[in-house]
Amino acid sequence: MVFDAWTQPKHLMRWWGPKDFTAPSAEVDLRPGGGYRICMCSPAGAEFWVHGAYREVAMPERVCFTWHDVEDSRGKPKHETLITVIFAEHYGKTKLTLHQGDFASLMGRDAHEQCWRESFTRLKAYIAYLPAEMPGRSGKEIR
Repeated sequence: MVFDAWTQPKHLMRWWGPKDFTAPSAEVDLRPGGGYRICMCSPAGAEFWVHGAYREVAMPERVCFTWHDVEDSRGKPKHETLITVIFAEHYGKTKLTLHQGDFASLMGRDAHEQCWRESFTRLKAYIAYLPAEMPGRSGKEIR
């Protein structure tokens, strides 16, 4: 279920983004070479789009994708990082490990870390909210 929450638009739109943000749009083509695109909206209504391409998809253990930061006025990415997310069973729960590398600055790294922490809090709450009888839901929690 945690893998699905990371890879299916209907789930991504429910938890993606920092505290108090919404994700009104999510598109996913889950295959190596396929892409994703997610819109996050701030409480003030500002839109922030993130997108990238999947490099590796190993269901349900791992997903690796590029992350394009803020675009310039011509729509060209200013910076790209590579993200790897690993999902592993750990004492009846799902242990999620995320690695995002190659930041342009320490400030950029720290801002992403804070946003991921807030997103993980939202993901954990969302998974707990899902009905236990939902397909793919085994009652396991995120650790």
